Amino acid sequence: VSYPTARARFDALLGKLGIERAPASPAQSRIELMEQVARGEIDVDEAMKRLADGGER
Repeated sequence: VSYPTARARFDALLGKLGIERAPASPAQSRIELMEQVARGEIDVDEAMKRLADGGER
């Protein structure tokens, strides 16, 4: 299981428990965007747009 998948599942669990996670660090957001591009989930243009918008999804 990749880190982003595990993180998403963990965040979902925290949400069900009513616990909010602190926002991801900017460096982690960039890494996650690059991993999404590598997996083909988003294209480079979308990644660049998200980076310009501050990494928001």
